[in-house]
Amino acid sequence: MDIKKILEEATLTGASDLFIIAGRPLTYKTKGVMHTLDNNRLEPKDTHVFVTGIYELAQRDITEFEQTGDDDFSFAIPGVSRFRVSTFKQRGSYSAVIRVISFTLPHPSELHIPDAVMQLANSRSGMVLVTGPAGSGKSTTLACIIDKINHEREAHIITLEDPLEFLHRHEKSIVSQREINTDTASYLTALRAALRQSPDVILLGEMRDYETINTAVTAAETGHMIFSSLHTIGAANTIDRIIDAFPATQQHQISVQLASVLQAVVCQKLLPSVNGEMIPAFEIMVLTPAIRNLIREGKVHQINGIIYTSAAENMIAMDSSILQLYKDGRIDKHTAISEAVNPEIMSKRLNLL
Repeated sequence: MDIKKILEEATLTGASDLFIIAGRPLTYKTKGVMHTLDNNRLEPKDTHVFVTGIYELAQRDITEFEQTGDDDFSFAIPGVSRFRVSTFKQRGSYSAVIRVISFTLPHPSELHIPDAVMQLANSRSGMVLVTGPAGSGKSTTLACIIDKINHEREAHIITLEDPLEFLHRHEKSIVSQREINTDTASYLTALRAALRQSPDVILLGEMRDYETINTAVTAAETGHMIFSSLHTIGAANTIDRIIDAFPATQQHQISVQLASVLQAVVCQKLLPSVNGEMIPAFEIMVLTPAIRNLIREGKVHQINGIIYTSAAENMIAMDSSILQLYKDGRIDKHTAISEAVNPEIMSKRLNLL
């Protein structure tokens, strides 16, 4: 099994993910559709060879994976692509899912990222969050924003990622990219250190716990620009998730802090388009005085109503984005209804068109 050749072929076919799971043929995903490389089901011994070969190719110690059963890392094959690897054991056999990451970022318009999202790169302080389910393109959107800053501003950009995905060259900015568990012990340790490294922009791959969120909010309060992500769906849910991460005695204080530092929340999800590709739908919440007041006063549940009625403020609700994709002929009626936040209202809106 020539592992390098398999990865090269996956890259050439435009695959986004490669699945190495015992009991199933080698499988790759392209434009949201699963394809098998052949009809030969992988045995546990085959997946063992593949996974150990990946570690050799990445020049990474396999000991931690063998002891814990889980590992995440990235590596590159020169002239081919970068790969983000998640290895795990299932039913006692070695398994892996490999994400293919291009060396070069596509233009945001090719990825259908709205201008309103890219304009967030102009923010100079505070916090911008990009949220959505796993695999919805959050990392790619954040990478495009960082790339825009890198090409347009003289700044020190620090990225803290687990693992590193897109590599940024130094353009107008200096870009320091740190990988968790390789360059530093944790997000929290790296974030605290970053505040002493004269940063203008900090990309925090994910806000996973109370301490990291607390430190990130404090960093935003002191004039730094923080970009980060959360696995939440919807701007209001994102606010609730952050507040709920804090003890009850601190929730009012974090609400006041969030109302002050948060600049925008972008939520995205990928939908199957009529031509077989995956296309993103976006919800964009910009922090207006009205929304800041709702957060400060604990009335987060009223935020969705403001988003729906604030298109002039560069805001868009998820269902409005989905409806526009349908009007543009990019998704079909079934997708529009099934992916809507409120399917009943979406169905009525479609019937009126």
